[in-house]
Amino acid sequence: MYRLIKPIFFKFEPEKVHHFVVERLNWFHDHFPLGKTILRNSFDVRDQALEREVFGIKFKNPVGLAAGFDKNGEYVESLSHLGFGFIEIGTVTPLPQPGNPQPRMFRLQEDEALINRMGFNNKGVDVVAERLRALKAKDPSIVVGGNIGKNKNTPNEEATSDYVKCFDKLFDVVDYFVVNVSSPNTPGLRALQEKGPLTELLNTLQQRNSKNGVSRPILLKIAPDLTNEQLDDIIDIVKDAGIAGVIATNTTISREGLASVAALAAETGGLSGKPLTLRSTEVIRYLSEKSGKAFPIIGVGGIHSVQDAKDKIAAGAALVQIYTGFIYEGPWLIRRICKALLGK
Repeated sequence: MYRLIKPIFFKFEPEKVHHFVVERLNWFHDHFPLGKTILRNSFDVRDQALEREVFGIKFKNPVGLAAGFDKNGEYVESLSHLGFGFIEIGTVTPLPQPGNPQPRMFRLQEDEALINRMGFNNKGVDVVAERLRALKAKDPSIVVGGNIGKNKNTPNEEATSDYVKCFDKLFDVVDYFVVNVSSPNTPGLRALQEKGPLTELLNTLQQRNSKNGVSRPILLKIAPDLTNEQLDDIIDIVKDAGIAGVIATNTTISREGLASVAALAAETGGLSGKPLTLRSTEVIRYLSEKSGKAFPIIGVGGIHSVQDAKDKIAAGAALVQIYTGFIYEGPWLIRRICKALLGK
């Protein structure tokens, strides 16, 4: 079915059709008679053998939705009924911001990829926190990750303050945090991946990571463009700061080997999808082997098939996330991966 309707969707601008589809999904979930039941029975695979406990959280299955798809936590419940084991919202910043000018997302269909330069467009942490508070009161079983960043106009010297604000306001309404210093679409942000500023940021968050005796797992999301020496630094930083793990990887600024027309491939932004498949798996394997499996890794980047997910897990990922593969392959990809992990 998705193969029939995808060509229609792909005739429209990616961002516009994204909002059209998720809003219709929410309507079907919330207002169509038996909408929740239909979604759950069509997509969700429930089996104890799929359950995973990672950094102290129980996941109903290891396939999650990566950040960027639901920036403001508006569609968490309906997306969870498509079979995802967890939903990561954001990136969220302290103040609302519109992001970069449109158009800011581009399909590279020959490469089964996307380029985006969204620029952390979101409604701000106060709005997101209230929405998630209502969601958690309604259904606390949905595992939600909070991906946090800094506002565009905040200088790097003051970036820690932005992350702390998001951390404090989301603490009671998310299950884990992701520190995003690897997006290529906020000027200067990736400089925060350097050892000095990153160590300071993570140590500051860890010092605040206790509220009435409760702490939240903190993960670091890294770029696929880091060298092995920089990955070695990441391993040291994760161990020294005592954070829970790593998400590998974000989008890439590389354009190597693309088949799409040069003008499209030259668009500024982060590239995701199939061109990232091998590199993200390489990063996962390097981190897992070099660290001696010292911390859990969530694998993301170019998962378009069951085999892609299995490769990430074999390389050392405890959980996986999808985004671009979800757009190109449709929602049945989650079900296929879960069934394959059960040997069905």
